[in-house]
Amino acid sequence: MAAMTTGIGSRAEANRRRILDVALAELLRDPDASMDQIARAAGVVRRTVYGHFPSREALIGTLVDEAVEVLAAAHQPEREAVGDPAEELARSVLAVWQIADRYRLLVALAQRTVTMQGIRERLAPVRRDTIRLLQRGLDEGTFVSPLPAPALAYVHEQIVFALMEAVNDELLSTHEAGRSAAVTTLTAAGVPATLATALVTKAGEPG
Repeated sequence: MAAMTTGIGSRAEANRRRILDVALAELLRDPDASMDQIARAAGVVRRTVYGHFPSREALIGTLVDEAVEVLAAAHQPEREAVGDPAEELARSVLAVWQIADRYRLLVALAQRTVTMQGIRERLAPVRRDTIRLLQRGLDEGTFVSPLPAPALAYVHEQIVFALMEAVNDELLSTHEAGRSAAVTTLTAAGVPATLATALVTKAGEPG
């Protein structure tokens, strides 16, 4: 009986994972994709989709949660090996942009369904880490801003969101937007533009 229960649970989890993977692909292809479309693409009946996710908003919310988890993991690489807060910020923004670009259409969709407050709550762990970095830079004099670190972190979030929208609207290329996001967050923290550009170029170099 235990083995049977485990098997059923495994199949249910596999179905849930497949639905999420297919839903992400479908929503990135068509932000207005319905639950029926997602069910057909996943090869399951609509009842199965609703069995895992009671609404389209719940499904999108779960996808956003997963995107934030991936983004948070990308926020950390190489941080321990870099002593300069400005270079750390450049590296973290470039790393985050790679993830943000993948999910930018989903985030734009989530802003209509999950609400910005919900997105801010999901980003709280990433924001706390950014606040610590910004505060260290302010304390050391690397960053200069009339804003306290928590408020400056919100500004940086909105820069990334705004540039995601600019790419969605085909005003910027993905590569240009990533570099622009990093340079703009540094200049918003008071780093001179020439130095910010040099740091982003260095941070983006392989190895």
